[in-house]
Amino acid sequence: MERVVVVEGATLATFVTGPITMIIVGVLLNVVGLGALCWALFALAIHALPFFVGMTVGIYSFQAGAGPFGASVVGFVTAGFTFVVGRYAFSVARSPICRLVIGLLFAVPAAHAGYSVTLALAHLDIPSEWWRESFAVLGAIAVGGIAWANVSMQTDPALRPGAALGPLQPPNGATTAGG
Repeated sequence: MERVVVVEGATLATFVTGPITMIIVGVLLNVVGLGALCWALFALAIHALPFFVGMTVGIYSFQAGAGPFGASVVGFVTAGFTFVVGRYAFSVARSPICRLVIGLLFAVPAAHAGYSVTLALAHLDIPSEWWRESFAVLGAIAVGGIAWANVSMQTDPALRPGAALGPLQPPNGATTAGG
């Protein structure tokens, strides 16, 4: 038979409040927080042009007397409208030059933001200037490319009103299964 000795004023040491557990939880929360921060910076860099347009209109509407809530709503709506109009314009443009210009309007600011964010994060831990610049250029290429892909999600130009898709035709010189 086992006896339990109760000491008056003693507290039970649980696994949840131990110092090792708190250190592990702290490290895990730091990793999650850093990951969320990097994700937010990356998402913001990809949408640099709509963010810039939304912030500009939001600040202007705040200075015009819309108040903080109204200015935020106007800024968010304008940023979303800019993104949707850019994607639509990219999809209806038939000229490759026009599509290039629209894509570059979104990709260049995103690439610049990606370069700046990557360089700032590289300054935290990389001592070599050459490596910081290399990572920053890679970040600019990645963010600019993803911004381009984000705008051009609908790759084919939209059809004109009244135009219909025809039947699929085999390439020149190809034969079909029936002859």
